[in-house]
Amino acid sequence: MTLLSTYLMRAILASTLLVVLVLLALAGLFEFIGQLDTTQGNYQIPEALLFAVLRLPQLSFEMLPIAALIGSLLGLGALANNSELVVMRTAGLSVAKLAAMVSLSGFVIMIFTGLIGEFIGPPLDYFARTMRDEARYEQEDRDIGSAAWVKDGPVILHLERINSEFEFGALYLFRFNEDDTLRSIARAENSGIDDSDKWILENLKETRFQDDSVQVVESSLAVESFDLDADMLGVTLVKPVSLSGRGLMSYIGYLKKNDLDAQRYETELWSRIARTVTVIIMPVLALAFVFGSLRSAGSGGRLMIGVLIGLAYFFTSEMVANSGQVFRLNPVFVTWLPSLALIGVTGFALTRVK
Repeated sequence: MTLLSTYLMRAILASTLLVVLVLLALAGLFEFIGQLDTTQGNYQIPEALLFAVLRLPQLSFEMLPIAALIGSLLGLGALANNSELVVMRTAGLSVAKLAAMVSLSGFVIMIFTGLIGEFIGPPLDYFARTMRDEARYEQEDRDIGSAAWVKDGPVILHLERINSEFEFGALYLFRFNEDDTLRSIARAENSGIDDSDKWILENLKETRFQDDSVQVVESSLAVESFDLDADMLGVTLVKPVSLSGRGLMSYIGYLKKNDLDAQRYETELWSRIARTVTVIIMPVLALAFVFGSLRSAGSGGRLMIGVLIGLAYFFTSEMVANSGQVFRLNPVFVTWLPSLALIGVTGFALTRVK
């Protein structure tokens, strides 16, 4: 059984690898072409090509479920054309045992998918986007950055800019009482975070609202401590797709702790988990089709079926996830729904195999 499982795995993995390379070549080309219209400043054709190359791991993570299905259809289809699967059945192997064997290939692909989606794709995607923005708007002035609103319990901060040096320029600070009434408003002409994650506020002017009076306090230098450190603050500017699973969970915890909307990030996290786990199902679904309606089809027919099913799964997943955010549906439910539907189709197809 070990030898047979290895043989099936080799056929599926080899075909899947070939499909991944072809899809990445096409995706990289389209990504590069899409960047040509956005060249400006120091962001020219070489930088656009580098951006497309750096995006490939993240693109491969998104395409691996489809690649696993197409690769399994081609690999198992080749075995079916040579009657090798028929011989395995004649030798006494049940459909359930064959499904368990091919699912091992899906498990291996799932491990690679998880590693790429956690440790390779997001950091390279973030680096690519940062490189592109810096090349487009490169200037000597370090005042460039993005404004941001952040919350830390009863305190809300508005930063005029966030840059790689974590110098924020002017900062507005709003403190609230337990009953959500405004306690004070403050403005610092310059602000930043030091090496010990302390907030340094320069030329701070604070207006405090008391029961029967208003008090103004000024300070040339103030030091504040917030639960927001440099890492967490940097996450606020990163697109969800450029965050690792650990980063997503950390940021979701911060948002929920401060009673902020975390659905967008929860949807991204559960979408990744569902997409990764679904890879295991793809070889089993391919086995059901190879034994069923595609038994006598050629490689072209199997390729077309794989592309159609893969695209249907991809677009359905995206549509359901986006609809879930619009209608405020449970992120776990909406992200797992396409995968559960695919599992149902796979189980039904296997029951029809004789």
